[in-house]
Amino acid sequence: MELDVAAVRQAFPALSHGVAHFDGPGGSQVPTPVAQAVADAMVAGMANRGTVTSAEQRAESTVGGARQAVADLLGAQQHGVVFGRSMTQVTYDLARSLAKQWGPGDEVVVTRLDHDANIRPWVQAAASAGAQVRWAEFDPETGDLPVTAVADLVTRRTRLVACTGASNLLGTRPDIAAIADAVHQMGALLYVDGVHLTPHAPVDVGTLGTDFYACSPYKFFGPHLGCVVADHDLLKTLEPDKLLPSTDEVPERFELGTLPYELLAGASATVDFIAGLLPDADGGSRRSQVLASMAALERHEDRLFARLLDGLEGMDGVTVHGRPAHRTPTALFSVAGRSPAEVYQRLAARGVNAPAGSFYAVEASRWAGLGDTGGVRAGLAPYNDDEDVDRLLAGVADLCR
Repeated sequence: MELDVAAVRQAFPALSHGVAHFDGPGGSQVPTPVAQAVADAMVAGMANRGTVTSAEQRAESTVGGARQAVADLLGAQQHGVVFGRSMTQVTYDLARSLAKQWGPGDEVVVTRLDHDANIRPWVQAAASAGAQVRWAEFDPETGDLPVTAVADLVTRRTRLVACTGASNLLGTRPDIAAIADAVHQMGALLYVDGVHLTPHAPVDVGTLGTDFYACSPYKFFGPHLGCVVADHDLLKTLEPDKLLPSTDEVPERFELGTLPYELLAGASATVDFIAGLLPDADGGSRRSQVLASMAALERHEDRLFARLLDGLEGMDGVTVHGRPAHRTPTALFSVAGRSPAEVYQRLAARGVNAPAGSFYAVEASRWAGLGDTGGVRAGLAPYNDDEDVDRLLAGVADLCR
């Protein structure tokens, strides 16, 4: 079944403003059911989690429901879902917890391709433990990160490898399953930043072979929070810093303070929205519906991205950076004679949102020869259509004249 893009667009009030949004990699627009779920939770009567009052029970149900929703989205275990304020925050917390088990002589591998949220926490945690950091480098021309670039660095001294599931700058999708095999052969752990991958493809953390998989619901129609999924037994081996009276249960031991119940209600509604993208699909579990919806979403985005990429590459004066073999619908480009900031501003004046920068993937931008300035990023979402692409291409063409 194919995605009914016109019907999808109707669910997003922000699109009524007439803006063509290519800024999804930084945060997607939000559909009405998700916003309504957040609002409903805030006025329903809520309390700290418990089992006595109806308000306590409602909070407990909201948290459990959100864990199950994320598990259904990613093919994970409900009791292995950890929530936090952002992917960056949760990653920092887990890095500090893991580093308690490291020492001099140990090694950590990070990649030049990653967002800094999957680099700096590990670099800093390694420094605090006296461990060595090794850098996996991608091809600056194509943007590809070969499996060997990571595998050749992994030794018996490696404790953890941090690698992106998809580059938020260039769209590159490394072969995570093959990297996981190489990492596990040496007895190390694999931490995958799935923030940019999750909105664009069906994800199964078991098939990928990740030990930790991080993502951010606000990149796929949800509210602003982050989460990491991992095996429940693995999480039990970690001892995070926490308050004395707080629970030692997993995953709660990693969630500091009171969770944002209204955002968790929104996260559940987000997964339900994704599962319902194909309203005429056969019934089944939410997980099966999610997989069908994400497959249809991926086909739609791939078709649209082929048009976008052909249009940009066919213009004199436009340089598209990177040509990874496997990628998300994300293009980073430059226009000759104009700074990325100017292109961003000129397109915005036409109602086309395609921001400029390195987008916190500063190591990738520098390695690709773009410095800290980066380029203009056009990323697709399921609510983009052919008219959006035409508007972007027309705006860029005018800038080339």
